[in-house]
Amino acid sequence: MSAISETFVREYFEMHGFLVRQQRKFVAPNRREDEEFDFFVLNPGVQPSSEPMPFVLGNRDLMRLGQGVVVVKGWHTETFTPGLLAHAPEIYRFVEPCVFQQAVKAFGNRQSLTKILVVPALPQALEAREESIQFLRAKGVDAVIPFSHILTDLLERIEVNRNYQKSDLLQVLRILKNYGFVRDAQMELFGAPKLRARRKSPAK
Repeated sequence: MSAISETFVREYFEMHGFLVRQQRKFVAPNRREDEEFDFFVLNPGVQPSSEPMPFVLGNRDLMRLGQGVVVVKGWHTETFTPGLLAHAPEIYRFVEPCVFQQAVKAFGNRQSLTKILVVPALPQALEAREESIQFLRAKGVDAVIPFSHILTDLLERIEVNRNYQKSDLLQVLRILKNYGFVRDAQMELFGAPKLRARRKSPAK
């Protein structure tokens, strides 16, 4: 699951004009997977701003992001509640000084890297959501991007009259949109089976 999740994230950043470099294609035997960064992202068209970046990044915020390191946690059945975060230190281990400095060296000793965590979801309840945000901030995470934002943005940008033969993922999304399994307005996946179910109902 981690590989396909990383592919979604890579396509998302590339569609927004970022250059994306993956740290490595293999898992080092002497290193835990949760100690690794997944991507280094660089925005050659960054638009600097004096306004502070929000913690939960949206599509419009990316234009102000110059460079960063990205970790993808594709735990798609989980919500990153305060309780989960407190009992899963591997989620934010990548921001520990010793791990972060190793990653900075691997990516060319660049400074001022934004530490970005791609999460499946944050709590819907306002109080719990704010607790999760404050917890991650206290651990050293600079920003998060919910995976649902990434998926929605990719689906909105895909055009059915284009052939995305350079990307298997984008081509699959295009095919789903072309055959009506994804609706532009609501971004509902797999709506077609409901239509088939209605057709099977007995005529009155």
